[in-house]
Amino acid sequence: MQLIAENLVLRRAGRTIIDRLSFRLKGGEALVLTGANGSGKTTLLRALAGFLAPAAGAIRIEGAPQSRERPELAHFVGHLDGIKAPFTVRENLSFWTAYLGEDGADRARLEAALDRFALGALADIPAGYLSAGQKRRLALARLAAAKRPIWLLDEPTVSLDTASVGLLMAAIAAHVGGGGLAVIATHVPLALAEACEIRLGPAEEPA
Repeated sequence: MQLIAENLVLRRAGRTIIDRLSFRLKGGEALVLTGANGSGKTTLLRALAGFLAPAAGAIRIEGAPQSRERPELAHFVGHLDGIKAPFTVRENLSFWTAYLGEDGADRARLEAALDRFALGALADIPAGYLSAGQKRRLALARLAAAKRPIWLLDEPTVSLDTASVGLLMAAIAAHVGGGGLAVIATHVPLALAEACEIRLGPAEEPA
């Protein structure tokens, strides 16, 4: 599978944010997006997810089943965690597994996702009692709970401590190592082996 952008132009509020960007990402590869605030990282991720139509150029996927649209092939994890506070950790993840998964709320996959993000001991606690870092891990656990080949992650390390960042990096490495694709927007260096990088501009103007 390949994720391809060709001469991509993205606009927001009448302003061009991304201008004639092209890249080709193959299965087993990760792409890291860097750049100052307002440089277009989130805008690009939203376009790749199918939430924003390009003003010009094209985004396409080669090698995917024709029966599945691009949004059905991708996980998008943005700034919001998408968690229901009264529901337990397991109930929150069960919802996302059923909503996103190809085969419904698969119990084994759900439990494995809890373990991968060190949430097993918290599984029966209402999500509203979690710390910011724990909520972020719960939001990221949907990546492992429902199998999708493309991961689009917007500042995924926000609120995570060093150990939790390690869990995330291990999950990304396993996904890419299994032939998946990952596009990650970040302000911090990530320990991803052989990841490509695109730095978006313009730079943030000083105050």
